[in-house]
Amino acid sequence: MEINVMEILFFIAILWIIVIVWKINRRVTGIKYILDQLSKQNGVPENPINDELRKLISQGEAIKAEKIARKTLGLSMLEGMQYVDDLKNGKNS
Repeated sequence: MEINVMEILFFIAILWIIVIVWKINRRVTGIKYILDQLSKQNGVPENPINDELRKLISQGEAIKAEKIARKTLGLSMLEGMQYVDDLKNGKNS
């Protein structure tokens, strides 16, 4: 079994990309926390779409709520699901 230099470089590049993405994710999480704190301190109202999403959730239309959240807020599928789950659990998104 022979491993050539290109395979090693490819593996190192993939690892490097994973580390960079992980660091960016941590930064974004920190920035989101800071923005949440600032919006609470300054009395910034929550997104008006949340009332409509809560209504859909209470009617058992969570999937429709996720689609609307994704379309309105420009979220990915995973982010939309998390957003709706946060609203279900009483967290302000």
